[in-house]
Amino acid sequence: MSSFGDPYSMFDVKGKVALITGATGAFGTVAAKTLAGAGCSLILAAGNADKLTEIARECGDLGADVTTVNSRPNSEENCQAMVDAAVAAHGRLDILVVASGMNKVAKIDDMPLEDFAGVMDANVTQSWMLAKVATKQMKAQDEGGKIVLVSSARGLLGHPNGYTAYCASKAAVDGITKALGCELGETGITVNAIAPTVFRSPLTAWMFEDTEQAKAVRKGFLARVPKGRLGEPEDLAGPLLFLASRASDFYTGHILYADGGYTAG
Repeated sequence: MSSFGDPYSMFDVKGKVALITGATGAFGTVAAKTLAGAGCSLILAAGNADKLTEIARECGDLGADVTTVNSRPNSEENCQAMVDAAVAAHGRLDILVVASGMNKVAKIDDMPLEDFAGVMDANVTQSWMLAKVATKQMKAQDEGGKIVLVSSARGLLGHPNGYTAYCASKAAVDGITKALGCELGETGITVNAIAPTVFRSPLTAWMFEDTEQAKAVRKGFLARVPKGRLGEPEDLAGPLLFLASRASDFYTGHILYADGGYTAG
């Protein structure tokens, strides 16, 4: 059906049920507030109980029906419980946003194997497990669905300062995105990833400060960013809404770089 008469309707997600993992993290918070404001019912999952309660309250203030799951997706049972929470609350799951993950920074000579394995587990295995259980539920509903993973510009580009685990994990997330996009193509379930570069968050707040160190780091980084600035949380909201709505129905297996042109040059 053509939407040219009302193009905004393509981005309408009102009444959809969305599960967001890592909901208390930088991107998870953006995702939760974006989809809450757009009219979704939310299942928010995270390990930090106090912050999860705070984010849930803020999303409730935006009008969302919010269910919380105080858990990390570190086992298939926990992943299944998150999907089950959506079904118990609303009878279905329409959107999965995997915003959980981690990083350990160390040069390869200094990185313990367990740190490398931990990053790969949090970023790769857990994304795969969540996609697995969500796909099963979406297939049972037989109405399609939206799976949005979180990659990074570092899935495409290396980094000189101890990012072997992180770069490898995000490249693997890209691979999962592409493979599942192909595998699920005819089911109506789309699988895409958002790949940001540096954007404002509690972890990167120092880069936005007016200090000599921050200015020096920004200068070197921004030399590679055509837009000439670091990212803001709202720079991720639009891409997420696009990938979560039927506006992206013909997009799958796609890595959407939210990077101000960083990967283009």
